[in-house]
Amino acid sequence: MTESAHAARLRLSTIGEWWQGFWFRPEPTYTLGLVRMGFGALAVLWTLWLLPILHDLLGPRGVLPDQHQPAIPGNWGVFEIVSSDQAILIGWAVLLASAIALTLGWHSRVAAVLVFVLILSFLHRDVWVFNAGDSVVRIIALFVALSPCGTALSLDQRRRTGSFWSAQSRPPWPLRLMQVQLSIIYLSSVLIKLTGQSWPQGTAVSYALRLVDMQRLPSPDWLTTNALLMNVATWAALATELAIGVLVWNKRLRPWVLAAGAAMHLMIDIGIIIGIFSYAMFVLYLAWVPPDTVKRLPNNLKHAATKLLARLRPGPRHPTTDAPPDRVEVPGLRPDEQVSTSASSGTADAVNGRTHPVEEVDGHLRARTRVPTTAGNNGDIARAPGKRQGRHAVVGSHARPGTR
Repeated sequence: MTESAHAARLRLSTIGEWWQGFWFRPEPTYTLGLVRMGFGALAVLWTLWLLPILHDLLGPRGVLPDQHQPAIPGNWGVFEIVSSDQAILIGWAVLLASAIALTLGWHSRVAAVLVFVLILSFLHRDVWVFNAGDSVVRIIALFVALSPCGTALSLDQRRRTGSFWSAQSRPPWPLRLMQVQLSIIYLSSVLIKLTGQSWPQGTAVSYALRLVDMQRLPSPDWLTTNALLMNVATWAALATELAIGVLVWNKRLRPWVLAAGAAMHLMIDIGIIIGIFSYAMFVLYLAWVPPDTVKRLPNNLKHAATKLLARLRPGPRHPTTDAPPDRVEVPGLRPDEQVSTSASSGTADAVNGRTHPVEEVDGHLRARTRVPTTAGNNGDIARAPGKRQGRHAVVGSHARPGTR
């Protein structure tokens, strides 16, 4: 075997190991549990959004009755079997209960399958009611239904291990499917937009902001008619989608491109009514959160809440029993003696209104206490009666003159 053939086999072996590890190397399913919770909450929101249009748009005598539904191959659903108003209402109630159970992780596999089947059935009930955001919801529902979504952050996991915020180790292929799907959505969006005219010309955002029937928050005319600003906004949206589709696979750049995508979707959702698309994309963003980050999330939130409460609590934040740095304890003094806490250099801060020198003896600061004295005729010092003359008594020139 030649060296080139051996190198080629080695490269193929390395690629195979990487491929196997990318899809099937077991890892803790914390991220999958977070995605399940996020999608469950999204499914609850999507189900509640259906309620006002349940009979008017999806019922047998709605805007598009049963006999006028388009015959699209593969568009199967449970409402093809029975489509009465009562059946649609029961299906809606089961979908809501299943979405709540999925969020909590209670019988997660059964709940996930029910959510997927019923979302698919409602989407196929009337293809003209829904848009691309609903299709993303359906795709995520399929991935969650195929995954072991109850192995982390679930009541099922708590029943098995006694801890809700815990996880088992499983191959990450469901998360990889979601990550690949996110790239496909953004890259295909860029490709489709570039085949038109308004996006390459830089006018697409201006048109979108002036659709009166889709405005959530009207944009001022000076903004939508400013050619330079609209060009920048249009091309910035294209650049952001392209960056997410490609650079999200770079670990160092991933937080930045996902943050840019989140800002873009929030601005779109504030200005334009586009349904549930932005929220569905945020669920796919959760598939990129590292498992260790999810694992530490409760402790991090608890620590942040503790710090916030400490800042908001009135009074001293960190009480301490340490003495202030400018106070010096002087041992062995009686309560009636007044001393100061000056340094040995001779500078003193007044304590109790009077100052006395302080000297260092055997490594301790001790106050020089004045002994009441009376002066004799020859200048000698006479001790006051009842006072013991210690070794720190002041004599000579420091004696206070007495009276005869």
